[in-house]
Amino acid sequence: MRIENAGSGKISKKTKVEMHSKTTAERRIKQLQEGKDEFMNLSRQLAEMAQRRESVTIQPKEYLSGAKGIITIQNYLGGIYYFTVDEVEIKGRDVYLIEGKHSKGSLPSIGDIKDGLIKMILFTNLEDVKIDNKNYNPKPVIKLTIENHFDSKELSATQRGNLDLLKKEARTNGFEVRII
Repeated sequence: MRIENAGSGKISKKTKVEMHSKTTAERRIKQLQEGKDEFMNLSRQLAEMAQRRESVTIQPKEYLSGAKGIITIQNYLGGIYYFTVDEVEIKGRDVYLIEGKHSKGSLPSIGDIKDGLIKMILFTNLEDVKIDNKNYNPKPVIKLTIENHFDSKELSATQRGNLDLLKKEARTNGFEVRII
């Protein structure tokens, strides 16, 4: 299979996202053609490397106080998934897994909040959580940080409604919402 590079420049310009090189794409296609197991091993290695990179990336605008953490989830079918968490706090036998979302205005965007909810879905369903072979109770948290200050009186009706829905979601599904 050959990949024509003429279109990638157009795609990059239109999406404002730099495309991988033609050579990289061809190499990935060749690896896929080598078989499913080989491709799965490569994908797993790339995901683990991305997890390591993300675990040392600092978002200067987020108000986070704990250490970043890495989470490796293995499901019952043997699938392994690599995630990072913005902040980890250990209190007794509880480990708080904190996903931070930041805004300069009054609340982070609904898109950012939805992104945080995906991790809340994962974190609320964790079982057998271990750190250095010790068992912990996972406590998922979505932490909304606002640059200057948070004043609920400054929220629009839509933002108030969204915040109420987020709090209801948290109560229903067993995670915490923090606003800083």
